[in-house]
Amino acid sequence: MNPDLVALATGHRESRWAADVAASRDRLAAAYAGKRVLVIGGTGSIGAATVMALLPFGPASLHVIDQNENGLAELARDMRSRDDVRAAADTRLMPLDYGAAVARRFIDGAGPYDMVLHFAALKHVRSEKEPASILHMLDTNVLKQARLFGWLAAAGAPGRYFAVSTDKAADPVNFMGASKRLMEQLLFTGHAVAGATVTSARFANVAFSAGSLLESWSARIAKRQPLAVPRDTRRYFVSLDEAAAICLLASTVLPDRHLAVPRMTAEADLHELAPIADGFVRAAGFQPSWYDDETAARQALSSDVAKGHWPILRTPRDTDGEKAEETFLGADEQAIDVGLAQLRAVPQQGADAATLAEVLQELQRMVDDPSRPASKASIAACMARVVPEFVHAASGKGLDDRM
Repeated sequence: MNPDLVALATGHRESRWAADVAASRDRLAAAYAGKRVLVIGGTGSIGAATVMALLPFGPASLHVIDQNENGLAELARDMRSRDDVRAAADTRLMPLDYGAAVARRFIDGAGPYDMVLHFAALKHVRSEKEPASILHMLDTNVLKQARLFGWLAAAGAPGRYFAVSTDKAADPVNFMGASKRLMEQLLFTGHAVAGATVTSARFANVAFSAGSLLESWSARIAKRQPLAVPRDTRRYFVSLDEAAAICLLASTVLPDRHLAVPRMTAEADLHELAPIADGFVRAAGFQPSWYDDETAARQALSSDVAKGHWPILRTPRDTDGEKAEETFLGADEQAIDVGLAQLRAVPQQGADAATLAEVLQELQRMVDDPSRPASKASIAACMARVVPEFVHAASGKGLDDRM
C-alpha cells in the first residue's frame, strides 16, 4: 500500500511500536525462535502481516489454518519471494475451517504447539443483517473457538494463546463488537486453554486493510464509481505493520488474562474520515466534488471526471451499530503499565463460568437447530447475560443500504 496514503489515515509515517518491538526483541525471540506456532485465520490482513513479522524470529514450525485457499496461495508466494523473511522448515498452509472436525484431525496429528495466534473472525458490522448472519458471526467468532480450546488441550496445551479482539468490544453497540466482547469473556473465564498464558488486544482500524472502507475507495476509482464516506465520523487508525507489531507484543509481553490497548488519545489520534477521502481523491489526481445524494453522485461521475474531479458522497451516520467514534476501554475498565511505551494492558476477570457455559450452549442450540426461534432481540438478550454492557444501537437501517 502507498505509504503516503497510509500516513494520510494514521497521521504518521514511522511505526509507533517499532521501539517497543526493539526493546522486547529478546522476549519475542524466546517466544518464537525454534518454537512450534499455529496461526488460525492467517491470510487476513492482520494475520498475514503478523505471520511475516514473526518469521524473522525463526520458528521451527509454522502451521496456518484458513478457509481462504487463494489467500493461502498468496501467503506461500509472499513467504517464498521475499528477501527479508525465511519460511520455517516445517511450514504447512492448510485450507480448513478451524471449527470443523477435519481441523481437529489436523491439530491432533500436527500438535502440540508452543504458541497459538487466532485471527479468524467475521469483522464487519454489516454482517448483522438478520438472525442467521448474526448466529454465523457468533459461531465463527466464539463457538468454534470454544471447541478449539478443547482440541488444543487434548493435543497438548500451548504455552501461550493470543486472540485478536477489536476496539468495538469496548461498551459495544453492535453485534460484531458484542461478539468480540463475548470472545474476550470466553478467553478470560477460568482456564480457557489449560496451562496456557492467554492474552488479547484491542486496537484501531487498520488503514486500507482488506474489506475496509478505505480499501474500497481504490475499487471505486478502478470501477469509475463515486466514493462514499459517513458524515461526522472519526476513527483511530494504525498501519498494517503497526497492527502486526501490536499482536506480536500482546502475544508475548502481556501477563496472563490481560488485553493490550494502544496509547492513543482522542485529541491527537482520532481522524475524521471525510478529510481522508478528500486526500485519497487528490492523491489519485482528482479534485473532490462533494454530494449528499446517491443518484446525483452517480450521475455526475462522467462530467466530474471530464473536469478533473471525482464525486464523494457524504452518507448519514444512522445505520445499525454505528458510533461517532470508538474507544478502547469500557466504562468499568482501567489500563495499567506493562513496561511498554506505546501499549498498556487491561486486566480481565472473565465472566461467571456457569453462566457463560449456559449462554454458549443456548447460542450453539440456535446455530444447530434452524427450527429453534431466534431473533435479534433474543440473541442480544442471551448475550447480555455475560455482556451486560451491550446496548444495541438499532436504527432499522443497514450498511448494505449505503453506497
